[in-house]
Amino acid sequence: MTLDPELLKRLPKVELHCHLDGSLRIDTMIDLARRGKVELPSTDPVELQKIMSPPGRFKSLNEYLELFEHSLSVLQSPYGLERTAYELIQDVAEENVRYIEVRYSPILHSDRGMTPEESIKAVHKGLRRGEHDFGVSSGIIICGIRNISPEKSLKLAELTLKFKNKGVIGFDLAGAEENFPAKDHREAFYLVLNNNINATIHAGEAFGPASIHQALHYCGAHRIGHGTRLKEDKDLLNYVNDHRITLEICLTSNYQTHTIKSMRYHPVRFYYDQGLRITLNTDNRLMSNTTLTNEFIIANKYFGFSRYDFREITITAMKSAFMPYAQRKKLIRSIADELEGNFGLMPEFIEPPKS
Repeated sequence: MTLDPELLKRLPKVELHCHLDGSLRIDTMIDLARRGKVELPSTDPVELQKIMSPPGRFKSLNEYLELFEHSLSVLQSPYGLERTAYELIQDVAEENVRYIEVRYSPILHSDRGMTPEESIKAVHKGLRRGEHDFGVSSGIIICGIRNISPEKSLKLAELTLKFKNKGVIGFDLAGAEENFPAKDHREAFYLVLNNNINATIHAGEAFGPASIHQALHYCGAHRIGHGTRLKEDKDLLNYVNDHRITLEICLTSNYQTHTIKSMRYHPVRFYYDQGLRITLNTDNRLMSNTTLTNEFIIANKYFGFSRYDFREITITAMKSAFMPYAQRKKLIRSIADELEGNFGLMPEFIEPPKS
């Protein structure tokens, strides 16, 4: 059954995989470029939107990642980072996102002398202001970069430890996946894990199950970003399922980067039916020209996810959040109450069979 997009927009939501430098507003990007005297490919909002969110598909993940050169160019000041973080919270509040984890790599924001510490404080300030004004809880995930040296990842892990309980909630490994194995960065993950910090890793997006295997068994990831190709290794899939390791699914992004042949080939429904923990996410709201509501619409249109499936996916996302248990429990209860009170979605409800 096709669900009303307005209904899907009103449902409470949780997002675990959202890149700050991929989620700017076009108008903000142009204004920050003007303030910082940065040259963009265009200063016309319509034209720049087409450049940053091109129709159709990219040739590869690497081509998709090249667009970040433009967004990063305007995010080289505390003002730009704080403003972008604040506006992201404002944007997600409009579609009833109740909690979001925002990830970025401070090392990519130092071209004009901003220190990593200054950048984290700026992002944290923007997120906290957003929470005060719009009621959306959030946390920061620091990203190591696969195609930058493991030594840099270790420095970023040390930074994650420094800002533990000061806005930073986890550590990630992002960037070009093929030819840049996660195991090369395992020292950074040893550091965060030995200091009781949560970890997620981009894996199984542009490379096969071996990438997921490394993320789990060399680096100790608690969640997997994407995990699209997990289906190719049944034994590993069973391990992920048995250990309740959450997959951060990004449908539109996976389609754009040729991770899947077409949207209908995405394994999200197979994973869900197998009982894997899955969540729905935007990845990059600007480059993918999407919202979490849009990802819900796609999941309903192509894979038949119902309102009750979305209830389970949202509660699963909240259970998988890098948030202290006591806080997580309160937010789960609040979301469950809203789903029941406003939408009649009871946890024990079993959907009738399709005719």
